[in-house]
Amino acid sequence: MNTSNVDVLVIFGVTGDLAHKMTIPALYRLEQAGYLQCPVVGVALEPWTLDRLIEEFRAALGKAGEEVNDRIFESLATKLSYVHGDFSDRDTYSRLKEVIGVYHNPLYYLEIPPSLFASVIHELSSVDLTSKGKFLIEKPFGTDLASAKMLNDTLHEMIEEEQILRIDHFLGKQPILDISYLRFANEIVEPMLSREHVDSIQITMAEDFGVEDRGSFYDRVGAVRDVVQNHLLQVLSLITMEIPTGQNYGAIWDKKADILRAVVPMDPKTSVFGQYEGYLEVPGVFPSSQTETYVATKVFIENWRWYGVPVFIRAGKALAVRATELRVIFKKAPHLSYVKDLGHLPPNEMILRVDPNPSLRLTLASKDAVGSRGRVVSLDLPFAEELGRLPLPYERLIHDALSGEYSLFTREDSVEESWRIVQPLLDPEKSLISYKKGSLGPLEANALCKGYLGWQNPWL
Repeated sequence: MNTSNVDVLVIFGVTGDLAHKMTIPALYRLEQAGYLQCPVVGVALEPWTLDRLIEEFRAALGKAGEEVNDRIFESLATKLSYVHGDFSDRDTYSRLKEVIGVYHNPLYYLEIPPSLFASVIHELSSVDLTSKGKFLIEKPFGTDLASAKMLNDTLHEMIEEEQILRIDHFLGKQPILDISYLRFANEIVEPMLSREHVDSIQITMAEDFGVEDRGSFYDRVGAVRDVVQNHLLQVLSLITMEIPTGQNYGAIWDKKADILRAVVPMDPKTSVFGQYEGYLEVPGVFPSSQTETYVATKVFIENWRWYGVPVFIRAGKALAVRATELRVIFKKAPHLSYVKDLGHLPPNEMILRVDPNPSLRLTLASKDAVGSRGRVVSLDLPFAEELGRLPLPYERLIHDALSGEYSLFTREDSVEESWRIVQPLLDPEKSLISYKKGSLGPLEANALCKGYLGWQNPWL
């Protein structure tokens, strides 16, 4: 792979939780595959030596379950260097400049709170380290539409939009990558994805665990901000956007922004908010919290291809199953007299399971072996069996950032459009329905699908 775009990777916050759980294993796998062809400079407050940083890298790999090859790890270790210092101290950046030395095209990965983005970029600019750099930043990109615009405006005062790569690890998952290929590389699929053939679309992200020890964080966020505004609207854009006509990543960004502009804002009147029993007892949660741990909603897209086709979206914690899936439900076939007993069969579906065990399923109607009735048969494609070891999401995304392939990152207009879509659901006075742990959420959510097939149990 060509990694000539970037000649040094600088990670701010290299000693943090995200680095230990995600970034370090991704860097090891990139080294293993021969794709990490530049030095890596860590920057953090801890007064570690380089030897301590290398020890922490090895420990992180062990905790992540990686089988560490000594030769590969030693090769990775030779690429590492470390600068410790306060992010607000100009001297930290002067020492960083000395370490970067002759490298001219840095990638700065800001694994730090968004509140620190502006100050870090400002200090980098003060020592002339920003003009040719790219900036990889982690969500959240704001907490509502106004704050998202403010963050973008603040960043643009110091760097250009073309320098910013907004990372969402969800877009690095193999099934999400496959949505575009399934649509645009298969003549039998793409013509079927329109209002003429599709009855509805369901997007589900169910988690079988609660907030656990993250109460103080989650209580400021909730399900809409945590996964709907980013992860699930990204899935919506990929399954509904028009085919990109250009030859670079900008064409994909254009089409994703176009489809998001066509999405009608979510309506609290066609949404259901839930909070699982026991949430208020979680440490860090406000005693009278109105934060939703479950949301189900219905949206429409006002364009020619999708007019009138509802997209049902639901996400929740402490549910009966852990499953993330995209489900396209097609219209039922006409009841012809010579096709017996068709009425009892459900419509065809295309199901893309993101987690667990990424897979694709197509359901078809077939004649039963006995009598005249029909039955449903499934054509299943388990990705791991067909594709072998799937890359880690951060492995994929860091590789793409290093190599100049930016289609999996997000542009400012898509971020702002997604906040526009969810903004009506961010009212703190929303009505919450209590639901039991281990259920599928509030039963009231079933009414959203009236007139359609109804929520389907996740494919497991």
